[in-house]
Amino acid sequence: MKHVTQEILATIAITMLLAVSAFADEYKLGPLEIDHPHARATMPGAPVSGGYLVIRNTGTEADRLIGGSAEFAGKTEIHQMKMENDIMKMREVEGGLEIPAGGEVILKPGGYHVMFMKLGEQLKEGEKRKVTLNFEKAGKIEVEFNVEVVKPGGLDHSKMDHSN
Repeated sequence: MKHVTQEILATIAITMLLAVSAFADEYKLGPLEIDHPHARATMPGAPVSGGYLVIRNTGTEADRLIGGSAEFAGKTEIHQMKMENDIMKMREVEGGLEIPAGGEVILKPGGYHVMFMKLGEQLKEGEKRKVTLNFEKAGKIEVEFNVEVVKPGGLDHSKMDHSN
């Protein structure tokens, strides 16, 4: 009986470990913590998609997300959407996005986001796509973005003008 109980406990422990690692969407680069990177699933032929995540800075100095790259996109930029004179505008964040010391920045639909442009292929729900994020001080890190259907209220980037 003792042997069977130990096997059951070992099986439960392994199952829990695998379940936790399957949902582990956190990355660490020096004092930066990157949580739940995900990209918007696209329709076939869509030219753009948005990427979303949370970046925490546990350090004592600010850093900046200055860009990125992805094999599936011809261009990767950091963008911001905001209202100006009752018009929603989207622009690249010049000089990068500051991640304050001891603070966090949430990249989400309707605000700051990673803009994947000139897509070479459709991004399908359930896929994982590798993206390299570039930080001014911490350097580069490769993360996997889960491709998801972004909940209602998110904006359709494929119908927006991304020119400056």
